[in-house]
Amino acid sequence: MKKAWNIVSSILVGIVVLLAVFLMGSRLVGYQVFNVISGSMEPEYSVGDLIYVKKVNTKDIKVGMPITFVLNEDLVVATHRVIEIDAENQHFYTKGDANEIADNDPVHFNNVIGVPQFSIPLLGYVSDFIQNPPGTYITVGVGAVLILLVFLPDFIGKRKKEEENTGETTKLETE
Repeated sequence: MKKAWNIVSSILVGIVVLLAVFLMGSRLVGYQVFNVISGSMEPEYSVGDLIYVKKVNTKDIKVGMPITFVLNEDLVVATHRVIEIDAENQHFYTKGDANEIADNDPVHFNNVIGVPQFSIPLLGYVSDFIQNPPGTYITVGVGAVLILLVFLPDFIGKRKKEEENTGETTKLETE
């Protein structure tokens, strides 16, 4: 029973660690992570995908590349494909792959966050859940339970062993 318990708890902890690496560890290697919340770039990026964006020099961006940028003064972030570059005025003209028409406003070079490098389908739903209540509370609770699951068997085994040793000592003293 203890061996099965250790295997299950180790697998659960491994899953949590992998999720943490994909959701937060990527920042250590220079990626910014964004949830896809609209279908404007389908089929390349679908709603619920998590995209990993790397900062690049705007001179390296070419027509046809998707870029992630700050869309407006409310700091809404979007990812659309570059369809034209106006180097003189430092603007990119963009369009979502699923959109019929180009975006109304050009993207100034300063508003470019970077270029998507890869995406993980559906992980955006997990990220969104974890970042907002009640998902945050559930995640903290699950983390606490996992920590207990990892250490509880050892604690119970240690107490049983102490009780057995204490009982043997008492028996010997009374004989």
